[in-house]
Amino acid sequence: MSFLDWVAAGTARLEQELADSGHAAVYLRQLLRGNRIPAQTLGALASGPPVLLIHGYLANRGSVHLLGRRLEERNRLVLSYPLPALGDIRDSASMLARKVESLVEQTSVRSVDLVGHSMGGLAALYYVKRLGGRRRVRKLILLGAPAGGTWSALLGLVTAPLGRASLQLLPSSPFIRELNDSPLPPGVEVVSVAGERDILAPLRSTVLAGVRHIALPTSHSGLLVDTAVVDAIDSVLRAPDSASGPSAP
Repeated sequence: MSFLDWVAAGTARLEQELADSGHAAVYLRQLLRGNRIPAQTLGALASGPPVLLIHGYLANRGSVHLLGRRLEERNRLVLSYPLPALGDIRDSASMLARKVESLVEQTSVRSVDLVGHSMGGLAALYYVKRLGGRRRVRKLILLGAPAGGTWSALLGLVTAPLGRASLQLLPSSPFIRELNDSPLPPGVEVVSVAGERDILAPLRSTVLAGVRHIALPTSHSGLLVDTAVVDAIDSVLRAPDSASGPSAP
């Protein structure tokens, strides 16, 4: 490699690092909004079913606020709910199931689309696989969701006394084995969107058999603030259903 090639490669890496740092800063500003962001109202359906955004580990509704706003600009009806940030992922999945059922009971909505970031994606996947979500979910988009577990969860072990999530996110944990031993149900289209520069949920950890996989040049936080990710999500939501729709009970 010549000196000029070395300089060019270093410059490209620096540009990537600066972009990722910018994404992280935007993510942190959204996170500071907390769960006290304005509640969404359910008006006339815009384009397709409502989109439920599910935040991840150590996060809150504020973390998905910017993503939700950008999807609304694309004529989507977007909802989000505060879920436990540290507790058992199964409990988060159960809470998600109750929220969806409540939405169905109180409105004319019959199906929803789910977009889950990181641990939120695993909660949504558990809901679809094991808690009857196949009856309500049209499409599930996983954003940096480590379906195979991730060793970066070791960084969160200090929170283990407060909740089981950090242990459940580790590769080969009982939760990850249970999740992967359950087959994908028919009638639900599942798409995994991952960041090529994601060090918290590396590409290999997001691979799930039978699931379409989209890799984008961004980081873990970038999956929530990068406009290219919004475009990818919107494209998936607008595409004709590859499945037959939510399954009957």
